[in-house]
Amino acid sequence: MEKNEKYIRRCLEIAKNGLGTTYPNPMVGSVIVHNNRIIGEGWHKKSGEPHAEVNAVNAVKNKSLLKEATIYVSLEPCSHFGKTPPCCDLIIANEIPNVVIGTVDPNEKVAGNGIKKLIAAGKKVTVGILEKECYELNKRFFTYHNQKRPYIILKWAETADSFLAPLTKNSERAPVWITNSYSRQLVHKWRTEEQAILVGTQTAVTDNPKLDARTWFGNNPVRVLIDQNHRIPTDSHLVDNTIKTIIFSSKNNTFSTENTFYETIDFSQNTVQQILSKLYDYQIQSVIIEGGLHTLQSFIDAYFWDEARVFIGKSSFGNGIPAPKINGIKTILKNIEGDQLYLIKKHD
Repeated sequence: MEKNEKYIRRCLEIAKNGLGTTYPNPMVGSVIVHNNRIIGEGWHKKSGEPHAEVNAVNAVKNKSLLKEATIYVSLEPCSHFGKTPPCCDLIIANEIPNVVIGTVDPNEKVAGNGIKKLIAAGKKVTVGILEKECYELNKRFFTYHNQKRPYIILKWAETADSFLAPLTKNSERAPVWITNSYSRQLVHKWRTEEQAILVGTQTAVTDNPKLDARTWFGNNPVRVLIDQNHRIPTDSHLVDNTIKTIIFSSKNNTFSTENTFYETIDFSQNTVQQILSKLYDYQIQSVIIEGGLHTLQSFIDAYFWDEARVFIGKSSFGNGIPAPKINGIKTILKNIEGDQLYLIKKHD
């Protein structure tokens, strides 16, 4: 068991290289071991490209050793044809006798079928090694398939005296920064790791955000806007058609364009649930909720959130728009040049 954990832990380490690039696929790592020595390893890099098991097998120089080896993989090997052939068939074809799996794949196209196929082919299959850690790695993927919604990350910055924003600001459509440039760059890094980012009307009107990842290298998230009555100005960044954007509205007389999609929902009931259902239909597995107060609190009150990342800056406003009220397990993550970063997780 200890040896199995060692190699599954290595699978998890290399799988993390795919954070933000594998959607809609999960992050997966694979290691091939012969006589207690790693002879090949690989991870899934991008949807449509080879899976982790393929990259691991291809990394083995002496393929004859595969007949005496064990392949470790953090998530159950696929058994169906998608953009690539089934990884189970690859394992069987290369006559790898032993397979150790971190956790079962929740995708209904797999969901234990890969394990059954390997056992039917005479392979010795071990399942459930570091299962909790394997789940945590793909918490977005598991939430999407098991709960039929994206994994939800709340994010905000508040002052030392617990305000999100001043009561009034000048006429310029721009944010009033609470955190420093290092914290803001970290937020841009987070944006490259998640599939979507959401704000409400007031934030769009007053701050005119771009919601991109301009200070970090990686993919821009899909921008999501709640704009019930089409209040945001037409010269706003969020409707500049440069990044895929989904706008939730109560009116159905607005037509989608090449990169901007309008979705009509009923704002008189279950707004949050309707938004999450639509994002699920768009195959969005994770979303950052960036505010403001009304939007953040609506997700908190509906109990649709998984974690909150909260910055507390050094400045104080004296009065202003208060920070959201949230209950959960709070952990101090780090100090970023004077900004305190907290993680809050929901109680089980």
